[in-house]
Amino acid sequence: MGSSLSALAIHPLRDDLYDELHSRPFQVLPTPARVTHIAVLTTPEERDSQFQHLQELHRLLGHPEPDQEVSCFEKTFGNLRVRREMHMEFASYTFINLDPAETGAPFAETGISLLPDGWLDKLTGTVIAAFHIHLQTQAGQGMEDLDYVRQHFEGLRLVGSSPQEGAARVWGTFQLHSDGFGRFMVMNHHMSDSQLGRLTQRLMEIETYRLMSLLALPLARETSPTLNEMDQKLAVITQSLADNDDVDEPALLAELTAIAARIEAFRAHSTFRFSATRAYHRLVLARLEALREDELSGHLTITEFMTRRLTPAVKTCEAVSERLEDLSRRVDRASDMMRTRVELAIQSQNQQLLSSMDRRSKIQLMMQHTVEGFSVVAITYYLIGLLKLGLESMYDSGFDLNKSLILGIAIPTVMALVYLGVRTVHHRFIRMAKGQ
Repeated sequence: MGSSLSALAIHPLRDDLYDELHSRPFQVLPTPARVTHIAVLTTPEERDSQFQHLQELHRLLGHPEPDQEVSCFEKTFGNLRVRREMHMEFASYTFINLDPAETGAPFAETGISLLPDGWLDKLTGTVIAAFHIHLQTQAGQGMEDLDYVRQHFEGLRLVGSSPQEGAARVWGTFQLHSDGFGRFMVMNHHMSDSQLGRLTQRLMEIETYRLMSLLALPLARETSPTLNEMDQKLAVITQSLADNDDVDEPALLAELTAIAARIEAFRAHSTFRFSATRAYHRLVLARLEALREDELSGHLTITEFMTRRLTPAVKTCEAVSERLEDLSRRVDRASDMMRTRVELAIQSQNQQLLSSMDRRSKIQLMMQHTVEGFSVVAITYYLIGLLKLGLESMYDSGFDLNKSLILGIAIPTVMALVYLGVRTVHHRFIRMAKGQ
């Protein structure tokens, strides 16, 4: 009998894990073709609106609407192929004109030329990348003439290379043109449709990820002056602590707390953006490595251009991110030193307070002994007074008493008894305090 998995426990994500590797297949593109790639930053609310917008395209073109959103959607409507990919921060749309007119000038007809009028204008989200890719076969020496290429890039400085060991030539400017789009021209020498599709996909990803990685650069430039200011304040505070100046510790601690709060606010606002920049930059470098470019005489290759322009910008963002972390650690250390000084000052004050209380206790004890002496006399005086009243009452009742003799004997006796009683109570309280 054949083996079967029906009796085994299957992980609920097993199918999804298999499908993940095949969710974004490479394009298979003919030559010639016209490609337009648009990437828009989206919010969760805009994602729902974009899916409804995609359903509207199906209705306009007379095709059944999709009923479920997927991470990578692709559909061919005659000569128009539409591909929509969902990413963490953005959604990308690729429109491919599979049968363009070969007699027209490059970029006169694009991937969005076959879209219904007004449909693209209703796309929600914020456009971060938008560019056309012109795919054509090499048709003689005239196609390779730089003057021919330049006239379709509006005279902007070209970046060009020969990827895949000369199987094609790629030209671009990495700048915006008069129509608001970027432009690439790919001249196919001897690539198959699948190879051309992979090359085009890498170009789209390089340009999109390049722009996404640069989103943190304005934030880094905006943050740097404030970091300089906080750095100087922190240096002054640290120097005053090192010099053991007579400083107002609570005031400095409050200032350090304010600096720490501002740093944490910057970190909360920028940590994700800086981390995303590093991730996008690594993706760009991986796609550039896959191009396997050869240099075209007199022009920067795409890898050289990115290394010269993109890498310093990413390094700037990384430097600001590291500086934020360094400032946070330094503020923590300065705060710890300040708290230590404050705690030592408080301990010194507590010690002085305890010493003062000890002196007061001794004074009170001495006063208590003095009061005890007076209290013995006072209590004896009142007891003798009561005894005198009792003797007078007995004398008036007919008892023959020597009042003066009795009182004379009673005074030292009562005084001794009162003194012993007061001392007994005093020692009893002392024993109770020690036991407690």
